[in-house]
Amino acid sequence: MPWLPSLKTDTPEEGFDLALKLSRMGVKKTQPDDDVRAELRAVYEKDADSLIASSQVVATNFQTVAAANNYWK
Repeated sequence: MPWLPSLKTDTPEEGFDLALKLSRMGVKKTQPDDDVRAELRAVYEKDADSLIASSQVVATNFQTVAAANNYWK
C-alpha cells in the first residue's frame, strides 16, 4: 500500500496531520539517510529561522490538503 493513498481527510485536524506527514516525508525523501537527518536535526531544532521555514512548508502542504478537501465544506 502506498504511504499516501489520498489527500482526502474527514476533518481539518486530520488534514493538518496529513500536512505534517507530507512535510516529514519530503525531508525523508530528500535525505534518506537516518543518521544524517538526526545529525542535521540537532542543528535546525535550535534555529528559529529553520523552524519558521519548516512551519511555512507545513502551511503550504496544509493549503494543498485543504483545497483537495474542498475546504471541508
